[in-house]
Amino acid sequence: MLGVNNILVMGATGKVGRHVVVRLRELGHPLRAVSRSSPDRFDWADRSTWRPALADVDTVYLNVWGVVGVVDPAEFTALAVRSGVRRIVALSGRGDGGDDYLLKTPYGPWAQAVADGERAARGSGAEWTIVRPCWFAQTFEEDPKLSEVRSGEVVIPVGAGTVPFVDAADIAAVTVAALTEDGHQEQIYELSGPRAMTFADAVAEIAEATGRRIRYVPVEVPEYVQHLVDRGYDRSAAEMQAGPFQWLHRGNTGFLSDGVLRATGREPRDFADYARRAAATGVWSAA
Repeated sequence: MLGVNNILVMGATGKVGRHVVVRLRELGHPLRAVSRSSPDRFDWADRSTWRPALADVDTVYLNVWGVVGVVDPAEFTALAVRSGVRRIVALSGRGDGGDDYLLKTPYGPWAQAVADGERAARGSGAEWTIVRPCWFAQTFEEDPKLSEVRSGEVVIPVGAGTVPFVDAADIAAVTVAALTEDGHQEQIYELSGPRAMTFADAVAEIAEATGRRIRYVPVEVPEYVQHLVDRGYDRSAAEMQAGPFQWLHRGNTGFLSDGVLRATGREPRDFADYARRAAATGVWSAA
């Protein structure tokens, strides 16, 4: 059992990290929020930033999505434990289940990075919890989808594939529970929203929430890659962006998970609720 946690939040400006920081501060937990641009700088590629980030920390929110082949996360978790860390909560991603679950997906180097992150957390000797969310609802608040929603035309190569989009606020709620409470040790929480939907459904609900006409444009994966290249992405980045959509084409992403309920005691937020909240901020106003 841990006392008052001194928590390191990695990726503190990201979709989940910023929600984690807000909630921890609301609860009064001392924390250090780090990213490559924060005053307390952390960069996976710069090992000189690791030890200062871990000073006087006993709990770590481990976000390895930025690693992508830069380092082995086990180096960092080993240093963390030597520095006094006793609890690690690792952000991962949901796949088909099983120890190599993410490597069955076309996420490429991202899959390898988060799989390595899971192994690093579980093999560190610290208490560990793994958080595996499916596709974030907030996908529509980041480019390339954000600019497409604003333009009124969303291009997606998914066919009939479905996704139970999960709200980043729910991912953060599970993460904060695991960081600050007992009873989450050696738990793997797979997270989803309460219902599976197509991207066409999601675009329609965003259109309803905004009161705008937003068109869904289905394309094949090669067309989608070219669409991104035409918008300024280099081809390798475009192919990486398109990879997860190939998985959707296979139709194995729509299953529901109970991790939000198990970790927090409440049901996950619905996508329609997310869309209304986001629309109210003006994030999707016409370009």
